[in-house]
Amino acid sequence: MPAIKKRKVADEAPAPADDSDASSVSSQSGAEATNPDETAADEKPAAAPKTFKELGVIDSLCQACESLGYKAPTAIQAEAIPLALTGRDLIGLAETGSGKTAAFALPILQSLMDAPQAFFGLVLAPTRELAYQISKSFESLGSTINVRTTVIVGGMDMVPQSIALGKKPHIIVATPGRLLDHLENTKGFSLRGLKYLVMDEADRLLDMDFGPLLDRILRVLPKERRTFLFSATLSSKVESLQRASLSNPLRVSVSSSKYQTVSTLQQYFLLRPHKHKDVYLVYLLNEFIGQSAIIFTRTVHETQRVAFLLRSLGFGAIPLHGQLSQSSRLGALAKFRSRSREILVATDVAARGLDIPSVDVVLNFDLPTDSKTYIHRVGRTARAGKSGVAISFVTQYDVEIWQRIEGALSRQLPEYDAAKDEVMVLAERVGEAQRASIMEMKAFDEKKGTKGKRFGKGKRSRDEMDQEEG
Repeated sequence: MPAIKKRKVADEAPAPADDSDASSVSSQSGAEATNPDETAADEKPAAAPKTFKELGVIDSLCQACESLGYKAPTAIQAEAIPLALTGRDLIGLAETGSGKTAAFALPILQSLMDAPQAFFGLVLAPTRELAYQISKSFESLGSTINVRTTVIVGGMDMVPQSIALGKKPHIIVATPGRLLDHLENTKGFSLRGLKYLVMDEADRLLDMDFGPLLDRILRVLPKERRTFLFSATLSSKVESLQRASLSNPLRVSVSSSKYQTVSTLQQYFLLRPHKHKDVYLVYLLNEFIGQSAIIFTRTVHETQRVAFLLRSLGFGAIPLHGQLSQSSRLGALAKFRSRSREILVATDVAARGLDIPSVDVVLNFDLPTDSKTYIHRVGRTARAGKSGVAISFVTQYDVEIWQRIEGALSRQLPEYDAAKDEVMVLAERVGEAQRASIMEMKAFDEKKGTKGKRFGKGKRSRDEMDQEEG
């Protein structure tokens, strides 16, 4: 394919007739992409492409990939991109950190260059952070063609969003609740000419009760479109969504099992009494000093407490949870990505979808209650071929949960070697920090005062649905 010079995408160009929208899908590792109703028996395995150009990606987008440090296509990209470029709907199943965003962004951008228009593609994401991340990926990959993207999420003023939509961006990345608000209330906004629809993290979209909203959105989208559906698992809900939104899709997968972690990830557990968790946490952070780490906790209160504890000890820790304002959440992520803070203490709001390339260590301070969440948590490190370490704290109360996680992984993980004598030297200093953190938590709770719980009982508003409750 001849090289294409840098050029600006114009809104005036005519739209394509049929090859408009796409869907993304994941399939079993090493298996060829197949129609869900067909077998792979007639397919011949091909050599894995070593470059994006071999996948059919045009030169200007290949240059963008190179500038972003994408040395070679990941497995999901190698499987999905050639099929998406043929104009077929896709279902993609892939482990977290597999490079799914580029797998659907590159075919959409390439199609956009052939027939540019406003409101060309729509990407639906379950959380605000993931929406912003996807938008940045589109902007980076489409930098050579001046692609315009807009993020439409809850927790932000609708007026600036309406103004942004009025400027007719090429790509919209949105959470379902806020998108539906604009479709119903923003004058002149319509997606009748949409060419591509992507539903990313489809299983999470459905877990968060977005199903009825997705149905309403799908009813106002054109039937002649390409659709990509990406999901970590193919549940019955996801299969129902597939039947409702995709037309004769192809399925690709790079997951060899339901619960799989990448081979470059070193996983350990640490079996210790609950009362010593804080001391062992500080010991591990000292062991990995200078490396970026995400500490996962189960509740908002514990996230805030651990952040205060670590700050008292001189660590650059920053909390991230669903009860922070949207600007605070984005600020926390920005500081962690820029390495101005090397430790992120987070609930499961950070467990899935977020691409933070420099994470070296994941510490499961509190074990998740299900194995799927464990997979997503440890998937924050060892991404895109890099190595990483994940250590899970197992107390006397967590043994059964840990056994279930090991059962899902189909293997027993080794215990991390932490000499008790060395660890307990830190006990006195950590005890002082614990007392300081208790005082800070009291002040923090008093400051919240009469604001009350952000997440009450009953039906959530659309604005609340696109945030994690962790």
